[in-house]
Amino acid sequence: MTGQELRQMLIDKWGYSYDVQFRRTQGKIFIQIMWKYAEQASFPLSEGEYQAHLDDVANYLNAMGGTSQVQAFILQTREKPRLGKAVSIPLDLGERATEWLIE
Repeated sequence: MTGQELRQMLIDKWGYSYDVQFRRTQGKIFIQIMWKYAEQASFPLSEGEYQAHLDDVANYLNAMGGTSQVQAFILQTREKPRLGKAVSIPLDLGERATEWLIE
């Protein structure tokens, strides 16, 4: 998956280019689809910065082996990012989880 493919998946599902962040909590890694989106005037990133950020997220997802999990979750979920409430996608990395969890 590329950053552009990730962005298109977000647009196809929810109609906006939402911010995407990694979150680590309770020994698990999540991808969070945040409520801010690139089409907002108050969005903190420029177009180039946003695309570079999505490219980084996609590269990490590919390296972790979590791409298919994220794609399946986005296609199946009925949740929608809204103010103060991100859509959290848990990543099951199996044996490789410890490679990505640094204390």
